[in-house]
Amino acid sequence: MVKINMKINKIALIASESKDAKSAMKELKKLYKTVEPEKADAIVALGGDGLILHTLETYGKKNIPIYGMNKGTVGFLMNNYLKENLIKNINNAETTKISPLIMEAIDIEGKKYKGIAINEVSLLRQSKMTAKIAINVNNKKRLEELVCDGVMVATPAGSTAYNLSANGPIIPLNSNLLSLTSICAFRPRRWRGALLPKSSSVDFIIHDPKNRGVSATAGNLEIRNVSKVNIKIAPKLSFKLLFNSDNKLEDKFIKEQFSN
Repeated sequence: MVKINMKINKIALIASESKDAKSAMKELKKLYKTVEPEKADAIVALGGDGLILHTLETYGKKNIPIYGMNKGTVGFLMNNYLKENLIKNINNAETTKISPLIMEAIDIEGKKYKGIAINEVSLLRQSKMTAKIAINVNNKKRLEELVCDGVMVATPAGSTAYNLSANGPIIPLNSNLLSLTSICAFRPRRWRGALLPKSSSVDFIIHDPKNRGVSATAGNLEIRNVSKVNIKIAPKLSFKLLFNSDNKLEDKFIKEQFSN
């Protein structure tokens, strides 16, 4: 983490659809002058992790830092909600930079799609039949056929989310690694995945995609009936998340590894 090196004066507020988040935004608007997100020095996101991921995908490309306050359920990527000293807290916050994944997918009709994902890109079977997926890493075949419910590539920031639920490893934020994690692998039966250098390019090639349909999801983009998916880190794109010094994301990652 690093301290932000600019003075934050203009803030924008974004809230999820929950009653608590809407109420918090109304409360903060009475206390602080706000602007539209595109004109803000920082965006305050009120809700849960889903909201902050959506906010990052929408405004992160504009290099606007996001300061989340938890009005959702888990709030792993959020600070605690405090209405007092908001501008001061934002200026004293530390910045964590997150590099998203780029997904390029081709469906069975040959149509191409492109999306970004902060946490993970996941592939899931669409029917009662298991998926059969070949895996190439940096254009070298690493697994001839993974018979499974699905597979994903997760960033360090996303390693505590869906990746962890699928028994993938927690990856420290400052590590140069990606997690390649299987979802209910049937063959090879005990293959659960691999840790890859952050610079890796991963290709998933779907075997018999017309009969064994597979969908691919990156952020809010879901593509049905894919035949091939390429995943890699966006080389020149990073998003900024702001955290209070008593709520560091690195500390949360360590704590998560000792949780029951």
